[in-house]
Amino acid sequence: MSETPGWSSPDQPSNQPQQPGQQPPPQYGYNAPPPPGAQPTIKPGVIPLRPLAVGEIVDGAITTMRRYPKLIIGAAAVVAAVTQIVGLLVQLPFLDDLTAVVTLDPNSVTQEQAIDQFTSAITGFLTGTLLSVFLLLLGTVFLSGFITVIVGHAVLGKPVTFAQAWEEFKPRLLPLLGATLLSGLVITVGLILCIVPGVWLWVLFALVTPALVLERCGVTTAFGRSKKLVDGAWWRTFGILLLTVVIGWVISWIISLPFGLLGAATTGFSPDPTAALSIGSLILSTIGAIIASTITLPFSSAVTVLLYVDRRMRSEGMDIELQRAAGHGGS
Repeated sequence: MSETPGWSSPDQPSNQPQQPGQQPPPQYGYNAPPPPGAQPTIKPGVIPLRPLAVGEIVDGAITTMRRYPKLIIGAAAVVAAVTQIVGLLVQLPFLDDLTAVVTLDPNSVTQEQAIDQFTSAITGFLTGTLLSVFLLLLGTVFLSGFITVIVGHAVLGKPVTFAQAWEEFKPRLLPLLGATLLSGLVITVGLILCIVPGVWLWVLFALVTPALVLERCGVTTAFGRSKKLVDGAWWRTFGILLLTVVIGWVISWIISLPFGLLGAATTGFSPDPTAALSIGSLILSTIGAIIASTITLPFSSAVTVLLYVDRRMRSEGMDIELQRAAGHGGS
């Protein structure tokens, strides 16, 4: 069974346990890149093993999804279906209370009764929403880490099975969950204090997931690696991430639009605000969200991994070691 190559940082060897008689994975340390004109174009997998253009990163993400459809699309579909359906089921019991609040006649109840009814409905709905967000977080963490392992193989054109990808990612699941929660907290605080610090931190720590999963390092080390790789290329990283968000939003909008129209059709395009809370409309919206997430979540995860690979090839000359791992060049 093939393994993901060792993606350890130049100053920290891989800490993955080694089986007796097993050859250690190649260490991708720093190698001074050759002059641009002397760089060969070697492409054993989904990207050429040299610093990448923006279009090559996006194309590499799409190519990865096309080459490993059962693993990537299959896993994304399961995660999206479970999180969206469970989230819908959690919120359904509170729909009647929410509808009652929306249609409340202030002349038929006292102010105290109205406040109690509103508080009860909002508390229940927010509880369901928080549970849904937590489920989505768990699903996204699993999917991003799982896809990171697959992209690590795809870069070298190596085959990978679900069992193999899961075996490689499993030890990183809990650290990745902790890193995601910490990153989300830091970015949220930055956004609350001011939009600019939040965006700056979002870009600075965008590469935490691939660093943590592929380099098999600790949470704090992954944050440091992301910061080091983004330093000096913040604006380029921001542009690629923003482009990914825009592409994902457009795809989600295109996919969700017909389901939204069908939902409106089931209510006769009623202007009544409670029509959007009907079970039929919510089910159709959930189906649209499942399909959209099945495409956008793995796409954004794959772009992030390839952005990480690009940064390492640019700043640490990792393309030379990748070429050797792929069977090109000297050992």
